[in-house]
Amino acid sequence: MSLQKNAGAVRRFAGLMKFSAWLQKIPDRLTPAPFRLMQLGSAFWQSRVLYVAARLNIAGILADERLDVDRIAARASAQPDALYRVLRMLAAMGVFEEVSPRVFANNRLSAPLRPDTPDSVQAMILMHNADEMSRPWYEHLEKSVREGGVPFVHAHGRELYDYMDEHPEFDALFARAMDSVEALSGDSFARDFDWGRFARLIDVGGSKGSKSLTILKRHSRLNALVVDRAQVVHAAQRYWAGREEPALARLSFQVGDLFGELPKATSDRDLYLLGGVLHGFDDEACVKGLASVACACGGTGARIAIMELVMAERGADFAGSAFDMQMFMGTRGRERTLGEWIRLFERSGLALEERISLQSFAKILVVKPKQ
Repeated sequence: MSLQKNAGAVRRFAGLMKFSAWLQKIPDRLTPAPFRLMQLGSAFWQSRVLYVAARLNIAGILADERLDVDRIAARASAQPDALYRVLRMLAAMGVFEEVSPRVFANNRLSAPLRPDTPDSVQAMILMHNADEMSRPWYEHLEKSVREGGVPFVHAHGRELYDYMDEHPEFDALFARAMDSVEALSGDSFARDFDWGRFARLIDVGGSKGSKSLTILKRHSRLNALVVDRAQVVHAAQRYWAGREEPALARLSFQVGDLFGELPKATSDRDLYLLGGVLHGFDDEACVKGLASVACACGGTGARIAIMELVMAERGADFAGSAFDMQMFMGTRGRERTLGEWIRLFERSGLALEERISLQSFAKILVVKPKQ
């Protein structure tokens, strides 16, 4: 029996995404090529003014008010005229609205920059534009394209996760950014997959457990165990301490490692979840990690759910290609096609059982150890 749910809604979402991709290409068709290239070549101007607005928490300052730029600048400790020029450009981009001369308000696009909203992406904007993540793009992308290697490593002298272990402030920002991914993908992963067929979810690399908790809220008979690095687990336990949420009683944490010790499956109603984990590793590391999970499954019949973007074999869309370049910049990993995933599974002693489509960028690939 299929683990796919909401098949009709998923098909409609896929159709809308194809239409959206077609619409996004209209400027390429209508704008003269030299001018369009100039637009693309200066696109970083847009990301930088957006970053400054996030740093100054302009959306949070505005909240539900309409404020003139002098009052905004006073609250943000900024220079009024310079801030006005930033906000004017952002408003021209559709972020914020200039409701009257030099008076601004939040709008649909700026609202998710507020830190106090459920769909906030402020942390994601701050993380992607932080010095740690910007320098590899600006300083080392060409070097890596010409000579190989990871731009992040060229910039900082160490792998991304090693760097985060040594820089707790950036590690915390990275964790907040990963938590906000749900604002981009919604909760379709909890709705479009039949988690109710299982009794225990083992969320490997699940950070503070936000994905697991979203799933638990929809499935009252399911328990979840989040497995992650020691500092992540300790931070998660502090984060949830004292919070009143009934599903938290079914959420627990354990220190573990994808490449080392993992909790053992006890029955075919155990399901391991690797959500956005494997795209951060090269093929050899993926095979090692998948083999480790397969070993933890033993002969119980437990399955593994791998939630990742699946790239098109040709003609990839902009979102998938951009995500892949971000992985190239920061890690030794990549976004993979279905064929590339299947080859990894075969090398790891796993067989693909089902591909679950979601109302988001990702898919869930359900695999099981070969008998």
